[in-house]
Amino acid sequence: MKLVVLGATGGTGLEIVRQAIEHGHQVTALVRNPERLEPFGSRVTVMRGNLLESSELGRAFRGQDAILSGFGPRYPISKAEADLLERFAVALTIAMRQVGVRRVAVESTAFLFKDSFLPLAYLIGKLFFPITVADAAAMEQIIGKSGLDWTIVRPPRLTNKPRTGNYRVREGHLPGFGFTISRADVADFMIETVEKRASIGKVVGVCN
Repeated sequence: MKLVVLGATGGTGLEIVRQAIEHGHQVTALVRNPERLEPFGSRVTVMRGNLLESSELGRAFRGQDAILSGFGPRYPISKAEADLLERFAVALTIAMRQVGVRRVAVESTAFLFKDSFLPLAYLIGKLFFPITVADAAAMEQIIGKSGLDWTIVRPPRLTNKPRTGNYRVREGHLPGFGFTISRADVADFMIETVEKRASIGKVVGVCN
């Protein structure tokens, strides 16, 4: 498959790039600063661009099969980035519709699971990460109404542990006692769901 990875220099994004290459996919990364992708050499096509500009996203999306996004704000979140994910979702959906690419998998956050009791994901998010919760919710709303073939992936706390392939998945809910998951396993799930065209139009909780 021809895949575009957004947020490719972040923790999850780097894992998506690495694993997508291992699966034999043609990978394009749209980034502002490509230095962290240099170890991949010619195995990834690197394009410079602004992920908040639909025209620049469209330039990278043309002729591709699917988009995988690990894009997110840097912490602590500045006032200028309080609506970063919302603006990204607007640019993303406009660009995809303009060039005719329909399939997208997007990393969000388990803080949006209001029915999660162990852990108390939504309560923790509202208390300690209110900006993240509001912005991620706005992003999901835009993507959910886009008419595209989307999958939204909501992991709990992310770790840098290696890929295990041994994680739990539940549509519409965070699996019980789902406190953490490795970025590598999130990447594994996102690639698999695009390859298999699974969980289209679904919000999915994943955890180790």
